[in-house]
Amino acid sequence: MNSRKIFVATLLLATVPLAACSDANDAPADTAAEQLPLEITNARLVLPPVSGNPAAVYFDVKNNGTKNYAIRAATVDGAQNAELHGSMEMDGKMTMDSLGQVLVNAGKTETFAPGGYHVMAFDPDPSLEAGGTTEMTLTVVGGKTLSVPVEVRAAGEDR
Repeated sequence: MNSRKIFVATLLLATVPLAACSDANDAPADTAAEQLPLEITNARLVLPPVSGNPAAVYFDVKNNGTKNYAIRAATVDGAQNAELHGSMEMDGKMTMDSLGQVLVNAGKTETFAPGGYHVMAFDPDPSLEAGGTTEMTLTVVGGKTLSVPVEVRAAGEDR
């Protein structure tokens, strides 16, 4: 029993120098330094004209950094699921499909707008009402994320 007390005391004393080695430099990195250099403007979610259909999110994303970033996923608060989509004309007809990623080159801006890139927000919650806001989170290749507020607009309003 005496050797057990000595072991516990030794273990406790051994942790004191380890705690002393810790300093402010071990604190989590400054979040400002970790932020993506992507600037999202003009973000708006347009509600569907027919209940049960998906909503669409449009915005501009500017890469203020020196390296390229690829957006690989999006989530929208108040939607069951969200996907990156692209529209294009094929054989005189507009088609749309999900995309794996959207590249935003350094120093450039990509526009997510009707007839082009956009985020489809599936099964929007009835709590999403015109005049309100929600939040969209974009994830880039590598896992970093950026969340932004998004204005909610009624169907038929300026997209």
